[in-house]
Amino acid sequence: MRFSNLAELVALCGQEGKPIYEVMIDEHVHETGATRATVLQQMTESFDVMMKSVERGLTEDIRSFSGLTGGDAKRVYEYAQKGKTLLGKQATEAVAMALSTSEVNAAMGLVVATPTAGSCGILPGVLSSLKESLGATEEQLVLGMFTAAAVGFVVANNASISGAGGGCQAEVGSATAMAAAAAVELAGGSPEQAIQAAGLALKNVLGLVCDPVAGLVEIPCIIRNGFGSVLALAGADMALAGVRSVIPPDEVILAMYNIGKQMPVELRETALGGLADTPTGRKLEKQIYGDDTKEA
Repeated sequence: MRFSNLAELVALCGQEGKPIYEVMIDEHVHETGATRATVLQQMTESFDVMMKSVERGLTEDIRSFSGLTGGDAKRVYEYAQKGKTLLGKQATEAVAMALSTSEVNAAMGLVVATPTAGSCGILPGVLSSLKESLGATEEQLVLGMFTAAAVGFVVANNASISGAGGGCQAEVGSATAMAAAAAVELAGGSPEQAIQAAGLALKNVLGLVCDPVAGLVEIPCIIRNGFGSVLALAGADMALAGVRSVIPPDEVILAMYNIGKQMPVELRETALGGLADTPTGRKLEKQIYGDDTKEA
């Protein structure tokens, strides 16, 4: 790759007069030796999987294998159709679609890790909502996935996308930044505005811990995907309005990395602290695994 951070990415876009997604496609073609058509087809296939997971969670009675989660996506989507939501129909539908994909993941369904299975709902939730609000075509939404991929590449190589390595900020935070950048370019924003959106979104989940109840990617993971979709849209709108992150986006990513290193192991996907260690969290753990579990 000819860029290792977001500043270099924006500079490359400026030098070549291209949006982020075109630079990322070029880089992928160069790195893999595949044709542009092949690269686009591969991403289109991933997009199709995303959209099927969104649809499945909204149309089927999804329940996780543990029985702890399922059905919230349909509840929120049906509520959105009433037209009286506080967030507005678009944002509320984004929440529903993010929940949908995450519920499918919890039910062991097929999803696209963007960048992880634990944060798989945010990007499809945002993309699905933009399909309606912007009138974006499938081809445009696929291009937006390349914008997201470029941001994800930078985060993964400069920090972490692992809950075990950096807490939930590394999973939901990374996905939120990816979706925010994609939304900006899909709305016609510049590469600079796209990375500003990523920085704005990411810095608002710094410190978010990974505390899955019973060690499962369900509670609170699914709900956090729903909130992440709204945060991504908020970050995108701020950036499009001209708001900039005072702390440069690359420094936000570095801060996330350092915060992750400072997090105790109890708050990094071990189910030893946070919500997992509440009385209700331990009760649910016993319900699933029996009595041979840690007492609250």
